[in-house]
Amino acid sequence: MPYFSVIVPVYNRRDEVENLLESLSRQSDKDFEVVLVEDGSTEPCMDIAARYTDVLDLRYFHKPNEGRSIARNYGMEHATGRYFVFFDSDCVIPPDYFKTLARELAQNYVPCFGGPDAASDDFSDWQKAVTFAMTSFFTTGGIRGGKVQMEKFVPRSFNMGYTREVWEQVGGFREMFSEDIDMSTRVRQAGFGIRLIRPAYVYHKRRDSFKKFARQTYVFGMSRITLKLLYPDSLKLVHCLPAVFLTGCVLLVLLSLLWHWWCILPIVAYALLLWVSALMKHHSVRVASMAVVASFVQLCSYGWGFIKAYVWKIVLGHGRDVNEEIALRKGK
Repeated sequence: MPYFSVIVPVYNRRDEVENLLESLSRQSDKDFEVVLVEDGSTEPCMDIAARYTDVLDLRYFHKPNEGRSIARNYGMEHATGRYFVFFDSDCVIPPDYFKTLARELAQNYVPCFGGPDAASDDFSDWQKAVTFAMTSFFTTGGIRGGKVQMEKFVPRSFNMGYTREVWEQVGGFREMFSEDIDMSTRVRQAGFGIRLIRPAYVYHKRRDSFKKFARQTYVFGMSRITLKLLYPDSLKLVHCLPAVFLTGCVLLVLLSLLWHWWCILPIVAYALLLWVSALMKHHSVRVASMAVVASFVQLCSYGWGFIKAYVWKIVLGHGRDVNEEIALRKGK
């Protein structure tokens, strides 16, 4: 019986699955199984999975499309390990990941953990720029596993895990947006310890276009209000900052057009701060320039989703039945 069960939900991500499985096949510590759950894909990856059964303890399942949370829960029901580890299909795992994770848990055991994400050197300039936008202290406050954080650490589904005991007591993921934050909150409320294991990082490719990235972060902003309705104390200042940023940018642009051009200077100064920070990290003018654009897209789209959901669900009162809404999405 393996110690770790790697559970990955998949929906029409053939190329990503190949890269993920290839990286898992190169792990220096092999004490894990892989449970690949195809969630009703129209472009299944069964043939790709079959190519790795000789080098990985891998089981492939195909089920009707019901959502990534239900796919993860399905995977846990078929897992045999003592510790469940969750990756997204767009991740690539460094070769010493499980060696590092096993060592860290042996030294300081915890029933639930999360790790950070990063951009590999061979990622495209766009992927590096988006990773900067999502992980920089100057854009997200370090809440996704950075070295400095503005809120208590919350594991995310691209790199997190918990024990079978946690699953048996807390249950699985609920089918909702930001289901990983909801899961982590329930784990903490049940009294289980949660730890950020920084050395256990993954390479995360994220969305491959500005449009998809903007849509994703817009949904993140909306889901933060859903989480507030579920857990009233969960909303922190850092979660409101993108909405403040968006509002401030709109006001400054209007003032620069209607009053004086120098009103735009705070936006220019912030863009310059982002550019210098990204340049110092990636040593590329191109990546730094794209990172500025990605950061503004991330902040503005998240902020707009947050504002829209706040007005609709809280001000107008349409979000009071949030638990019923989640139950209807088959998450319970």
